[in-house]
Formats: sequence, structure tokens, C-alpha cells
Amino acid sequence: MFSKNKNTSKLDLEQHELLENAQKRIKQKKRLYTHFIVFLVGSVFLVLINKILKYGQEYNWFVWAITFWGFLFVLHIINVFITNKFMGNDWERSQREKLVEKQKKRIAQMEKEITEDIKSPTSIEVVPKKKLL
Repeated sequence: MFSKNKNTSKLDLEQHELLENAQKRIKQKKRLYTHFIVFLVGSVFLVLINKILKYGQEYNWFVWAITFWGFLFVLHIINVFITNKFMGNDWERSQREKLVEKQKKRIAQMEKEITEDIKSPTSIEVVPKKKLL
């Protein structure tokens, strides 16, 4: 019942990874929805500054500001809903495995070179020590 066995199984690690991924996605979506609310309130505020407070009234500059901000919001949407599908956890895992495999190959090649150098030592020139005054 109260065992001190603290072995974590592969299933527990997978569940932990799924939970972390879910929390990450929730944060991403929450930030997106917050960005949307700030975008709406900010857009209304920019229109009010231009029309009601008559700041730069001769030109409707708020249209360009809202368009630029809308473009950034669309990029945020793409990042959360589209890019994450292509570059999600599976993509990260495969990239990590590729990098680990490359590192293993490099290490094996370096070990091979070292063992070859040890087996066939080259002549090393001995440089005499210089006396300091």
C-alpha cells in the first residue's frame, strides 16, 4: 500500500508530457484571446482618438494602425492554430532525435580517430625548454 518504489513508468512520463503539452496549448490560446480583446479595445480607442479627440483629424490614420495591428493578430492566429500543427510536439521530437543521432555519429567518428592516433603514434618533436633569465 505505502510502497517506497518510486520507479516511473513510460506511461507516467507520456502522461506527464501530454499534460505539459495541454497546459502549453491552453496558455497559447489564452494569450490569443487576450490579444483579440486588446485588439478590439485598442481599435475602438484609436478611432476615438482620431474622431472624437480630433488628433490628426484631417487624415484617418487609425485605419492604417488597425490594419497593421490586424495583420499582427492574423500572424498570431496562424502561429497558434496552423504552425503548431506542423511544428508541434511530434516535429520537435523528430528534430531532437535527428540531432542526437548526428551527435552520436560525430562522437563515434572522433573516437575512431582517437583510437587510430593511439595505435599509430606519429613522431613527436621534443622542443627543448628555454631558460628564463
